[in-house]
Amino acid sequence: MENNKIGIMGGTFNPIHHGHLVTAQEALDQFGLTRVIFIPTGDPPHKIEDLLADAEDRYLMTEIATSSNNNFFVSRIEIDRKGKSYTIDTVKELRQIYGMEMELFFITGADAILEILSWKDTDEIVALAKFIAATRPGYDISKIKSLKSTLFRSREEADKKIFLMEIPALAISSTDIRKRIKNCRSINYLVPEGVNNYILKHGLYKKT
Repeated sequence: MENNKIGIMGGTFNPIHHGHLVTAQEALDQFGLTRVIFIPTGDPPHKIEDLLADAEDRYLMTEIATSSNNNFFVSRIEIDRKGKSYTIDTVKELRQIYGMEMELFFITGADAILEILSWKDTDEIVALAKFIAATRPGYDISKIKSLKSTLFRSREEADKKIFLMEIPALAISSTDIRKRIKNCRSINYLVPEGVNNYILKHGLYKKT
């Protein structure tokens, strides 16, 4: 029987780094996913960053970073969609593509999932997908437990919808990488070599 679990990794990927890739691979292994689809955000509804690279640049960097892994794919659905990039629209579009029998696991950071109550149509998102919340070692999971009790009527139901996954590499952040670039500091080994070369070639994140 064909595996019916797909991982969805959304984000600005501004830029994509090894923390993202390690998280995706760990989710693939731990949860028996058949693939992980990276979906760069087109026009983010929440986070407006002062150094947000062009969507096409972020898409191409994601393609470069994931090209060597046959289980990683990159989708343009949010970049090509007009207007703000809402998760609920992406979930519905993926459901149309893969059908209701496919299990969709949204892979995100624990801090990001704590904001889920502010997302558009939260209840519908939770009904249509499951979530893998990546944490760093020593992360206080009490807020995640509180979120589960808010979203779901029972602990059993919550534990089937939101899963925790510890990732040491989450100490790497896109914010720190952009600061390093602005300050002319090396980002070697923080991002794939191809992504580093792309950033240097196109002069990304140099603006003040």
